[in-house]
Amino acid sequence: MLSLKRFTNPDVARAFANIVWLGLERLTQIAVAIVISGVLARYFGPDVFGKWQYANTLLLVLSPITWVCGAEILVPTIVNRPPQELGTVLGSAFALRIGVSAAALVLTWIGIALGATDPLVGAMLAGLVVTMLFREPFVGVINAWLQSMTYSKPQLLASMTTAAIKALLVFLLARAAFAPAAFGWLWALESAAIGAVLLLYFRRRHGGKLGWHVDRALFRHFATAGTVFWLGLICMYLFLKLDRLMLERTISFADLGRYSAAQQLNENWITLALMLSQTIAPAFVYRVQETAQLRRNLVRLFALTALVMVAGALLLDALAGFIIGRVFGPAYEGAIGIFRWAVWLSVPAGLEAIGNLVVLKYQAKYVLLAKWLLALAVAFAVNLVAIARFGAYGALLGLAAGYLAAACVNLYYIRFKLAS
Repeated sequence: MLSLKRFTNPDVARAFANIVWLGLERLTQIAVAIVISGVLARYFGPDVFGKWQYANTLLLVLSPITWVCGAEILVPTIVNRPPQELGTVLGSAFALRIGVSAAALVLTWIGIALGATDPLVGAMLAGLVVTMLFREPFVGVINAWLQSMTYSKPQLLASMTTAAIKALLVFLLARAAFAPAAFGWLWALESAAIGAVLLLYFRRRHGGKLGWHVDRALFRHFATAGTVFWLGLICMYLFLKLDRLMLERTISFADLGRYSAAQQLNENWITLALMLSQTIAPAFVYRVQETAQLRRNLVRLFALTALVMVAGALLLDALAGFIIGRVFGPAYEGAIGIFRWAVWLSVPAGLEAIGNLVVLKYQAKYVLLAKWLLALAVAFAVNLVAIARFGAYGALLGLAAGYLAAACVNLYYIRFKLAS
């Protein structure tokens, strides 16, 4: 009866429905990403696919620059301000994000024009980076408003719908033998469509008016608040893509394409598994105030995560040849061995993610920054030595060392925090 009462509580029911939609959206995105990768890998071939993956790596390294004034700052501001100030809050955040995003876009285009990267990589990246102009300024700001109401369904529906349409367009463009550089603009079109849908939804909910205004004081606050978290996220994403950034200098694009094919499948598996930690975090970590109970919960979460990751890695290791062959085709046979080793990275990645929940619970921003700086430095040092000796497998060693360094920082912080 007690559990039934909890479920019928409007706030709990809304949160549960939101989690369900988040799960559906993540599963859709993972499925679409695998389908698109398979289509492009077969159409491009290993060499061009390696350049495509490298362009996406550069995008994912550049994108965190636009994450100024993150959700950890914007959502609480929306919640704590009176409803009549919503337009000022969103308008100030939008002005900051659009300015930073536009500057990042222009600087990237200038770098491409000056020949900072391979010509085909640059041509692909030119379209991909346009997503920065829409993702954070439009999608990110309105999604923060939706998060403040625990109602992400409009954004998630738009994201799932456009992802499915993008997959269809990728298939049609590949059948029509479009130039590889043209595909990057599909990602720009997708982000623009999501931004437009959410903007129209917001206006409809507010009497047909946007009502966004810029407040200079709030603008300055958004520009400085959360800077440490922002830098930490930049370091984290740079760490996650450092393997491909360093491999590009030492191996061919064809080999990079095979490595990236294996890693993309592995990253989708890790993302799917880590949804577990994101789902259970509020109930088992964030809302727990008693230290003893939090310790018990963490022990159980670490054990459960290790069990899930090891079981998944064993299964994927055994099926590596079948999975690579089905998704990417015979030209990517060299990715099988890499994938079999890469899936075991999910174990330290999962344990790090659980430990990170405590860092986020106590808003330990300097710990977060120090952790990813250390992981980045350790991975860079290991890559310098290991890539020269072991090639692509050396990059996996760098990732493993970085994950272990980050996990050690989490464990040290947990012992310090829970002991005090």
